[in-house]
Amino acid sequence: MKALVIEAMKAWEIYSGWIIWNLFLAFIPLALSFWLFRKNSQWRSLVWWVAFFVFVAFLPNAPYLLTDIIHLIKATRAGFSVWVITLVVIPQHLLAILAGFEAYVISLINLGYYLRQQGAARFIIWAELMTHALSAIGVYLGRFRRFNSWDFITQPNDVLNSVLDDLTAKRPVLVIAVTFVVIAVFYWLMKQVTLGLILRMREKGSDGTASD
Repeated sequence: MKALVIEAMKAWEIYSGWIIWNLFLAFIPLALSFWLFRKNSQWRSLVWWVAFFVFVAFLPNAPYLLTDIIHLIKATRAGFSVWVITLVVIPQHLLAILAGFEAYVISLINLGYYLRQQGAARFIIWAELMTHALSAIGVYLGRFRRFNSWDFITQPNDVLNSVLDDLTAKRPVLVIAVTFVVIAVFYWLMKQVTLGLILRMREKGSDGTASD
C-alpha cells in the first residue's frame, strides 16, 4: 500500500506542473470574458481593446488542452501500475482537458450574451465559427510550431510568416480543418450541457426567491 501511495504521488508530481500551467493559461481568457462582456457594458476604451486582444490571443489555450490527450496516452505507457493509471493519471488528465475546454465554452457564451445585449444576436453563430477557426489555427501553431500566446507580441513576424506558410500547405490546412471540426462539435455539445445547468440553477434561484 505504501509503495502504491508513493507511486501515485510520483505520478502527480510529474504531470501536475504542466497541467496547472496550461489551466492557468486557459483561465486567462475566461476571467477576461467576465470583465469584457459584462452585462450592459457599453464602454470600449483603449484598455478594453487591449484586453480584448489578450482575450483573443490566449483563447486557443483552452481548446489546446484537447491535444493533451497525447500526454495521457504517453502517461499510460510510462510504467505506472494499473491502479495509479486508473485512479490518478487518467482522472488527472481528463479533468484538466474538461476544465480547459469548459473555460472556452463559458468564454464564448459570455461573448454571445454580449453580442445579444448589443443588438447583434444574428452574428453570434458567425462569431463562434470565426473563433473556432482562429482557435484551430492557434492550436496548430502551439502544438506543431510551438508558439506561445505572447509570441504575437514578441515574435509577430515569425507568427505571421508561419500562418501564411501553413495556410498554403495541404497538410497543415488538413490538420487545422480537422481541429476546427473537433472544436466546433465539442463546443456545441458542451454548450448545450452548460446552458442546461445555467438554466437549472436560475430556476432553483427563482424558486428560492419565490418561497421567501
